[in-house]
Amino acid sequence: MTLQPLDEDWSTALAVVAHPDDMEFGAAAAVARWTGQGKRVVYTMVTSGEAGIDGMHPDEARRVREGEQVASARAVGVDDVEYLGFADGVIEYGLPLRRAIAGAVRRHRPEVVITGNYRETFPGGMLNQADHIATGRAVVDAVRDAGNRWVFADQLEADGLEPWGGVRQVWVAGSPGAEHAVDVTATFDAGVASLRAHAAYLDGLGWEHFDPAEFLGRLTTATGEAFGTRHATAFEVLKMGWDD
Repeated sequence: MTLQPLDEDWSTALAVVAHPDDMEFGAAAAVARWTGQGKRVVYTMVTSGEAGIDGMHPDEARRVREGEQVASARAVGVDDVEYLGFADGVIEYGLPLRRAIAGAVRRHRPEVVITGNYRETFPGGMLNQADHIATGRAVVDAVRDAGNRWVFADQLEADGLEPWGGVRQVWVAGSPGAEHAVDVTATFDAGVASLRAHAAYLDGLGWEHFDPAEFLGRLTTATGEAFGTRHATAFEVLKMGWDD
């Protein structure tokens, strides 16, 4: 498959994913490229990943993982990280989730929204996880919700927000339907540093001999071969308008 280049004619992107670490398992090097171009990228975490470390109580894991995510984001030039406070591991698709994400879109007013794979499987066939699926589906719907002043209209009055219909595209990282890519050769090392910042989480996974550089390198070199570069990150592009 020949991958097409992403449209990088934008100034602000909002990344909405289920957990701390979701951006780092594949998309952070692309974020480093964009912040290096002077673009603004905001991270919104639906949960704080508090159920992600088996040997650590969720109250402690929440503190640790939020701190690791802030450090991880800074490694790729992102200073704005927020948490929506949904419970890790049991995210449900529905109006509360759509409402919270629509509020984030209205607050930050991006042209591009980035999320994780919400398909049943990842490339290669491994089954996806329920939080990822629920979050990605809600992101796509919440982007449309954010532009309609009569949907979650209380946000306009109580929170002082305005409708935002300026999202041109949603970019889905880690999707088996990816047909676009971006060159991350120059920012690959930043992406690795961003994943390494999740030290407690990676240690808690118990993956013996896990090497972030080797793991990410396998993904980005395979994509890079299809894209004609050394390292590349692939995205599925969902167009929000007829002309985008």
